[in-house]
Amino acid sequence: MTIERHGVTRRWSDMVIHRGVGYFVEVPDSPELPPREQFRQVLAQVEERLAMVGSRRENLLQVTIYLPDPSDLAIFNQEWESWIPEGHAPSRACIHSQLAAPGYRVELVLTAAVDES
Repeated sequence: MTIERHGVTRRWSDMVIHRGVGYFVEVPDSPELPPREQFRQVLAQVEERLAMVGSRRENLLQVTIYLPDPSDLAIFNQEWESWIPEGHAPSRACIHSQLAAPGYRVELVLTAAVDES
């Protein structure tokens, strides 16, 4: 069994790949930004992480969105809909939940198909 880990620390890996599926979590690098900017930032980070393993946003399989403030959902959906390519939306859930750091306005848990070569 092959499990590939990227960005390994004592507590987590930035991405884990097994049998052509990548698993990862993203939070904004700059939690001091307003919500819309955090959403744009975290989506750009997702794209960068996918590119690091030869994947892209069209290959997202599932995304779980954690928002501490449910009133941010409309803004998040605007950013999401302009970011995700038409016809390539993954399965998705949105959960209202407190996050680990008070400044974060979003956390994403993602799975994506990646090239096994």
